[in-house]
Amino acid sequence: MAEVAGTPTFGLTDTTGRPLRTPKTAELVARKLRRMIVDGQLVDGDHLPHEAELMEHFSVSRPTLREAVRVLEAERLVEVRRGSRTGARICVPGPEIVARPASLLLELSGATVADVLVASESLEPAAAGILAAEGTEEAFDELERFVDEDIPAAYAAGDFGHASARFHLLMVQLSGNATLALVAGMLNEIFERHTVSVSREVGRGDVAVSEATYKLSVRSQRRLIKLLRARDSAGATAHWQKHMAVARSTAMASHLDVKVRDILD
Repeated sequence: MAEVAGTPTFGLTDTTGRPLRTPKTAELVARKLRRMIVDGQLVDGDHLPHEAELMEHFSVSRPTLREAVRVLEAERLVEVRRGSRTGARICVPGPEIVARPASLLLELSGATVADVLVASESLEPAAAGILAAEGTEEAFDELERFVDEDIPAAYAAGDFGHASARFHLLMVQLSGNATLALVAGMLNEIFERHTVSVSREVGRGDVAVSEATYKLSVRSQRRLIKLLRARDSAGATAHWQKHMAVARSTAMASHLDVKVRDILD
């Protein structure tokens, strides 16, 4: 059986002067399957066609095809259940696919909560500005419903920290900027764990302070939504910048030196 040929290098080199490596046939097949997922020809939950069909389509042997599938499995794009007759299933990953490796790098670098919050302060206000300029009424409605329903329910259940972190992530996701949403998703695990820890500590110290913090946060969230509906991009950006700066300097002030590794342990 003739297999897909790799692209010859003809003496070409990369930017460091090293010879370009000819891609293996399995890598070329994986690349084609990956493109089908990116283009939406294969969507989350779909199963790859049977091996015989794929072998014929790509003109490759069974070992080569299985190696290509293993490449996609390592990238978390497919899930293979050993012994299953249904074959490999497409699993379109979310930010969690890079969140843990990114968190590990932050742990190794000795990053602190302050580092993460400063990064978020640069990212989230920008997302708020984009959302005000380009967001849909449906997006604003979703944020408002979250503040009206999910936030109070979480506070009543003693889970305000989780809900607050989810609001931050949801706002960035609704901005429609895929890159900002990805980075926010990477930081969300750290931010959420830290927010939960702080909110629980505040609650143990003084219920009145906890309630005051809750009311201030909700009032600020409602103010943001009002600015979003007014399409006030500059106002939304400035308001959320202030919101995050206040949170960093008040409720979280005594926790800024906490190491990321201590949160994720």
